[in-house]
Amino acid sequence: MSLLSKLWIYTNYDCNLRCAYCVARSSPRAPRRAIGLDKVRRLVDDAVALGFEHIFFTGGEPFLLDEIYAMLAHSSARVPTTVLTNAMLLRGARLDRLVAVANANLTLQVSLDGGRPQEHDAWRGQGTWQKTVEGIEALQANGVRVRLSTTVTPANQDHLEQLCEFHRALGIAEEDHTTRALAKRGFSEEGLELDRANLAPEITVSADGVFWHPLSTDQDMQVSQAVFPLCAALAAVQTQLEAISPADATPRKKFT
Repeated sequence: MSLLSKLWIYTNYDCNLRCAYCVARSSPRAPRRAIGLDKVRRLVDDAVALGFEHIFFTGGEPFLLDEIYAMLAHSSARVPTTVLTNAMLLRGARLDRLVAVANANLTLQVSLDGGRPQEHDAWRGQGTWQKTVEGIEALQANGVRVRLSTTVTPANQDHLEQLCEFHRALGIAEEDHTTRALAKRGFSEEGLELDRANLAPEITVSADGVFWHPLSTDQDMQVSQAVFPLCAALAAVQTQLEAISPADATPRKKFT
């Protein structure tokens, strides 16, 4: 995969949930560590100039930020843009502000781990499934494109077909549903052991610098403390990639 395929931006680290497998250690008590609107605008403009194909916003929960709507408007006017969310906050004024900036270039990727509450709530918290489904339905009712992301856990691993039946009933196609394995990072004490040696790089930026992959912004995954110029970070990732796999510059595994 080309290094110019995806640019990931961590908008913040605080969240309305504390999911038991969160690789970013996000929670209501996590420091915000927001990247800020000015830096996001510059990142988007640099990414477009360099030829990045898609920009992803993640957190934390991005919709805790007042600036997220301006970030999404700036990005989706220039390049296909996806924002990751649990969709639980998307009602009232937040939903209205999102709908006002929504366009064909913008997708909301909602985390949904089950077709029933027990598979989802086991790792995300009691009552979260219902609120997430309500958020999905509100987005759809307002014409916002939704795709789903599922983390495979012991609670849902035997019920994935039921989840697929559920999302099809919501009108969400198979190509708009992705799954991934648990990773042993952040809050998770089980899952795959993943690092730069076995992850295909997807350049990721937070308030703390540039990282190898959105899976983690832990120190061992940091490429550079300097975000700008973005082309320098891109060159640093390419150099490290070639050092890991000099024969074909391809790591052994791909996580996303």
